Amino acid sequence: MGATTTISAGEIKAARLEEPKMRDRDFADKIGISEGQLVAAHVGETATRITADMDILMPALTRLGEVMALTRNESCVIEKVGVYDNYRGGEHACLIVNGEMDLRMFPKRWVHGFAIEHETEKGMRRTIQIFDAAGDATHKVFMREGSNVDAWASVVAELRIDDQSNTLNVEPRQPVEDAKGDPAKADKLREEWDKMTDTHQFLMMTRRLKFNRLGAYRVAGEGYVRKLDTTAVEILLNKAAETETPIMVFVGNQGCIEIHTGPVKRIVEMGPWINVLDPGFDLHLRKDHIAEVYAVKKHTKRGDAISVEVFGADGSLITQVFGVLAQEGAAEQWNALVAALPDANTEDAA
Repeated sequence: MGATTTISAGEIKAARLEEPKMRDRDFADKIGISEGQLVAAHVGETATRITADMDILMPALTRLGEVMALTRNESCVIEKVGVYDNYRGGEHACLIVNGEMDLRMFPKRWVHGFAIEHETEKGMRRTIQIFDAAGDATHKVFMREGSNVDAWASVVAELRIDDQSNTLNVEPRQPVEDAKGDPAKADKLREEWDKMTDTHQFLMMTRRLKFNRLGAYRVAGEGYVRKLDTTAVEILLNKAAETETPIMVFVGNQGCIEIHTGPVKRIVEMGPWINVLDPGFDLHLRKDHIAEVYAVKKHTKRGDAISVEVFGADGSLITQVFGVLAQEGAAEQWNALVAALPDANTEDAA
């Protein structure tokens, strides 16, 4: 995608009228623009440009009360209901961690902001949407029935910026990095892996060795990773629900990671999607996008942290699932679930 688009706001809106029910992301892809450009075309009508500065945005969002937070990538969507309180800013990363919301946000990727009011068949839909420099969504906030609608107008007025143009110049999307690893360094990788005392040390370790996450998993070998069948995630979600095993689910993009911690209960298959549809938490995962799945063991001071990590055909990280180690007996329960998952290339994965 180039830095500008040759299609005008008027042409975008005219084309949208012909496809009113298509999801914004899908429609934008169809006509060759970013989702952010689609939203910008409606500035002055259903959309208002707002600041994407988290230090200003997050305190204002708190005033909206209980809302739904949505983060997605190409293959997975996570939705959590809660309040945007307990915000902690930072130059490189910002956090919201409270009873319901758990967000890791990266300010440099929060470039364009919009407040949107759009009449639908179900009534007025109000959202705050943030996009990166390429015009791809990093995070969205949806007003709900229990939200503080009375605060909406004042929040939008407070966040509104002077630039209210209906065009959006975008930068090219950054391509997903190919798996990067050197089998000749396998012994060194395992030696450094054994020295870890915290999962957060993993990416620093791989960078020192000029690996990336997927490259390291492909090289590390037995005792560190186990390649699983692509059905493993669906099996894991169903087994976690059946056994009431609490889990941590991480879904993110380059601008935001959203996390669910707790049980999963209602698992529903709909076409290519496997869904968790629970009160206050939804997850939607495209099964047909799953190319590689690994069970990964990393050392920590509290014992081994075992995760199930899912990658797309382009090498992108789709989602990660961990056990909730703090609860008594949960680690053993989680480890047993992962141990029972089918390896890759087994004849009967079910």
